[in-house]
Amino acid sequence: MMQKTNYQRQLDVILDAVIKQYELSPGRKQTLLLHACCAPCSSYVLEYLAPYFDITVYYYNPNIYPPEEYSRRLNELQKFLPVFPAAMENNVKLATTLYTPREYDDAVQIDRNPVLADEEERGERCRRCYLFRMKKAYEYASSNHFDWFTTTLSISPFKDAEKINMIGNALQVPGSTKFLAGDFKKKSGFLRSLQISSEFGLYRQQYCGCKYSLKNTKHN
Repeated sequence: MMQKTNYQRQLDVILDAVIKQYELSPGRKQTLLLHACCAPCSSYVLEYLAPYFDITVYYYNPNIYPPEEYSRRLNELQKFLPVFPAAMENNVKLATTLYTPREYDDAVQIDRNPVLADEEERGERCRRCYLFRMKKAYEYASSNHFDWFTTTLSISPFKDAEKINMIGNALQVPGSTKFLAGDFKKKSGFLRSLQISSEFGLYRQQYCGCKYSLKNTKHN
């Protein structure tokens, strides 16, 4: 049986190197583009990483359905960042994109693979969704000269951290933006996100985001 990669250990090593680099060049944090799907998932990840990086949160999630849900999650994130101490103290910024659900449909191709519509989370449909959102985040990070990019997706116990990290590592191009590997549910990260959500009264959605996860949640 193949042993799983310890992405938390990899992250610890990277953060140690980032701190040493900052000590050599004080005053400039390395930049990180953090793809985020909502405020609750962002909360612990920001608390954890903001002391190390100059972070811009990137909200690119055309998978979210319906449009009202997309707007609600974005609005919650916009309200949360200006009052969350870790974001305030470290000048965390927010970058948004247009809501383009057709891009999600083109990426997962349910019309060609209708069986994927009924999959539980962590399957091929989800892998395709991870890939196209992370690819867009990498392209944005690379074109805007970020040192690093990563995603909050792995904080969810329903997401496959192995697939997420394999995608991130494969997207890297030598000499360009690097992928920050990690599994943010570790070190009680998911529990801490619940605590922060409760403390700040954050809206926590009851399904992943896409129309298929909404349908499957209603059926369970």
